[in-house]
Amino acid sequence: MSATFMGFGFGPIQAGLLLYEAIQSGGFDRFVVAEVDPRLVEAVRRAGNEVSINIAGRDGIRTRRLSRVELYNPGVAWDRSVLVDAIVEADELGTAVPSVNLYAAGGAASIAAMLADGCRKGRRQVIYTAENNNYAAEVLREKVQAAAPDHDLSDLQCLNTVVGKMSGVISSAEEMKRLGLAPLVPGFDRCVLVEEFNHILISRVTLPGFHRQIRVFEEKDDLLPFEEAKLYGHNAVHALLGYLARLRGYDVMSRIGNDERLMALGKQVFREESGAPLIRRHSGTGDPLFTEAGWAAYADDLLDRMVNPWLFDRVDRIIRDPARKLAWDDRLFGTMRVALEAGVRPTGLALGAAAAVEYAESQDGSREDARGWLSRTWGSSAEGDARDACLALVEEAAPRLEEWRA
Repeated sequence: MSATFMGFGFGPIQAGLLLYEAIQSGGFDRFVVAEVDPRLVEAVRRAGNEVSINIAGRDGIRTRRLSRVELYNPGVAWDRSVLVDAIVEADELGTAVPSVNLYAAGGAASIAAMLADGCRKGRRQVIYTAENNNYAAEVLREKVQAAAPDHDLSDLQCLNTVVGKMSGVISSAEEMKRLGLAPLVPGFDRCVLVEEFNHILISRVTLPGFHRQIRVFEEKDDLLPFEEAKLYGHNAVHALLGYLARLRGYDVMSRIGNDERLMALGKQVFREESGAPLIRRHSGTGDPLFTEAGWAAYADDLLDRMVNPWLFDRVDRIIRDPARKLAWDDRLFGTMRVALEAGVRPTGLALGAAAAVEYAESQDGSREDARGWLSRTWGSSAEGDARDACLALVEEAAPRLEEWRA
C-alpha cells in the first residue's frame, strides 16, 4: 500500500526535520510539499526533485540528499489540484511556515483552504504543526473548519509540537563556499543547515487505530510544560546570550563558547532564573526534566549545542525581531514573570532584556529610555505589579551593559 507525506512550506524545519524524518522512517513512498516561492519550486524541479541539506553534528557537517521531493506552488491552479490530491492520499502531514497567521492567508491557495478540500471523513490523518506557537494545532483546526464549516473533520488530528532543533538558511554564495555547504540544489543561492538533534515532542495521537510512520517523535499527554521549558528555558537563554554576544562584538554564536564569563551567566540563568521556577511549577508531571538533575542535564546539553562551531549560527539571526522577543508573553519577559511568581529575582534575564531594548532602539531609531520603549511596545497587555517589577529590573540592569561591551 502506498503512503504519502505532505508538507507545507519548504524552509529549514520542513526540509531538515519533518521531510527528512519522513524519508528516514522508510514508511512513505511519495513526498509532496506546497511552497509559494516559484523560483525555489522551479529550481527543485530542474534538479530532478532532489535536494541537499547540511546537518551539523558534534564533530563536523554531513550532507544528505533527499530524493523524490515534489514541490508545487499552490498559487498555480494545476499545482494546487495536485496538492489537494496529495492531501487526500496523505496519512501524515506537516506545516512549517513562518507564522500561524499564514494558515488562512492566500485565499484558495491557503493551507486551510487546501486542507478543507482534501481532508475527508473516513481518512485518518495527523498534521504536525511546527510553527513556534503553543496553540498552533488549535489555530490550524479552527481555520480549516472555518474554510469548510459543513465538513466532519473528526478523522483529522492537528498535533502541537515542541521543536528544539536549531536551524537556518544561508543565502550567501560566498559563505556557502567558505563553509563547504551544499546548496539546496546545484547552483542555487541558498542552503539549509540544521543541527542533528531530533528529539521532538508532539501531542498524543488519539485517532483510533492510527500508527505513525515517523516514530522518532515522542508523544506527550500534555505538551504545555515542555512548551514552557522551550520558551522560558531554551529560547530565553538563547536570546540572552545572543543580545550580549552582539555587545561583545561576536558574529557567530560559537564564539561564546570561549567566553567563560558569558557562558557562566547563561548557565546560571538557565538553572536558577528559568529552571528553578519551572521545576516548581511542573514537578507534579513526574517527568525527569522537571527535577534538579534533569533540568541541569537539559541546560548543559542546550548550552553545548548553542555554541556548536559546525552550526555557524549567526548572532544576527538570534537577535532579529527584538520587538517580538520583548513582548510581554514572550521569552524574556515571560520567563521573568515566571521567576517573579516563584520568588526568584531574574537579574540575568533583565540584563538580556536591557540589551535587547538597546538593539531594538538602534533598529527603529527611537531615543526613548527602556521604560518608555517597553511601555509603548506592550501597550495594555502588561499591567499590575509584575509590569512595574519588570520595568524596574530592566532599568537597574541597563547601566551594567557597559561591563559587557567589547
